[in-house]
Amino acid sequence: MNFPANILKSLPSAPFSQWIRWLAAAAIAFLLTNSLWLLPAWAQESLQAAVLSTPDLSAQPQTEALTETPPSTAASILSGESFVANAVRTVGSAVVRIDTERTITRNVPDLFYDDPFFRGRFGGPNQFQNIPQEERLRGQGSGFIISNSGDILTNAHVVDNADKVTVTLKDGRAFEGTVEGVDDITDLAVIHINTKGEVLPISKLGDSDKVEVGDWAIAVGNPLGLDNTVTLGIVSTLKRSSAAVGIPDKRIDFIQTDAAINPGNSGGPLLNARGEVIGINTAIRADAAGIGFAIPINKAKSIQASLARGERIAHPYLGVQIATLTPDMAKLNNEDPNSAIALPETDGVLVIRVLPNTPAAEAGLRRGDVIVEISGEPIRRADQLQTQVDRVKVGDRLEVTLKRGDRTQRFSVKTADLSTQKEA
Repeated sequence: MNFPANILKSLPSAPFSQWIRWLAAAAIAFLLTNSLWLLPAWAQESLQAAVLSTPDLSAQPQTEALTETPPSTAASILSGESFVANAVRTVGSAVVRIDTERTITRNVPDLFYDDPFFRGRFGGPNQFQNIPQEERLRGQGSGFIISNSGDILTNAHVVDNADKVTVTLKDGRAFEGTVEGVDDITDLAVIHINTKGEVLPISKLGDSDKVEVGDWAIAVGNPLGLDNTVTLGIVSTLKRSSAAVGIPDKRIDFIQTDAAINPGNSGGPLLNARGEVIGINTAIRADAAGIGFAIPINKAKSIQASLARGERIAHPYLGVQIATLTPDMAKLNNEDPNSAIALPETDGVLVIRVLPNTPAAEAGLRRGDVIVEISGEPIRRADQLQTQVDRVKVGDRLEVTLKRGDRTQRFSVKTADLSTQKEA
């Protein structure tokens, strides 16, 4: 396993072995942001054509695998109908294009700065260095209507800091949108359109907790400005943590899919075979094809009402940077003569760093601790720890059991709001 030198240099000086520092560099996701695209709304991407071929289902054995498909879907396959078309027909008219504009100010070098004639006669060396210049940026993304009142779900990065939002429906109707609420931590936003009584198509929201690996996944949106584009794939895996995919400033367990997702798909729905929304298309791997990520719809359901009211979403946190530890990893560390810390050779979550002025610091957690239990629940992986923290409210206490050297200790940690840590 090789890691770039700049990643290793980004880590604070550590008493761990070099091998453990490599582990930290791989696991602390805030250092690994270069290989994931959040499908930025402000970026202008070059158009690349892609052909999606339909698999020959008739050549597949029609045994148990077929019975796992919803009955209506199986019937449509056997009759030659497209279950994808039926699914998209269910929700497609509720998928919208979101055009955004924002104004930024940049300091640009003055053209006369390097000209000695103008510099000598009209000012000193600082007179012409920079000139503030306003620039209008345009972006595009997707979203889908979730209520008759005109509420639309999308990604936060699609509309964040936008001065103007225009929502266009599949039937051509266009409305001015208002950003009601944005939560950067989950990358979710709700915008509202005033239809003045006009009837709106509504998306049917599914249950992402019932999604299984291997289920059909249908991505709908406006990639690269191509309206109403549909791509087909499967659910590749579930609960892929934002830390694992390299966007640690988010708090999401993604649905991973191989359905083609491209810039402009951001905020669009990921559907199941019945046309129900199971996720919100959000990110793709820049260094690999066929790896896309969607926010589970149940996460959006849990906060959409608060976002629609313009409320800030509170997220509990402890204030530690962590990595999954196994006995083999700990053994390698302990066998390194340059390692100043002996780690317990057990499964758990290694504390790489305790941030100052955080709940973990106040409770007494230290670098090198290995967390093995949270409030009675065994913890073996970093994502399990994050899940336990996400389940509680800000201000709740978590009972943390950890191994420090050859001792087992327990600490009570009172969670705080993540936004206070960012402001610190």
